Amino acid sequence: MQNQTCECSITKKILYSLILIGALNWGLVGAFDFDLVAYLFGEMTLITRIVYILVGFAALMKILYLLKNCKK
Repeated sequence: MQNQTCECSITKKILYSLILIGALNWGLVGAFDFDLVAYLFGEMTLITRIVYILVGFAALMKILYLLKNCKK
């Protein structure tokens, strides 16, 4: 049996982390009407907007990756 290790690049780890942050934040918004990102960084500050943009970009990259690999 072959030893299987997770060979994730730093880029993939960052993308997955951002997707998890977004998913957890939306879960909190849906369940408790609590926006953790806005709570931590302020309501629609530059940092908050950057976090939202990065989360959206990470999700888009994951969608493109899935579409590319599902065609094989």
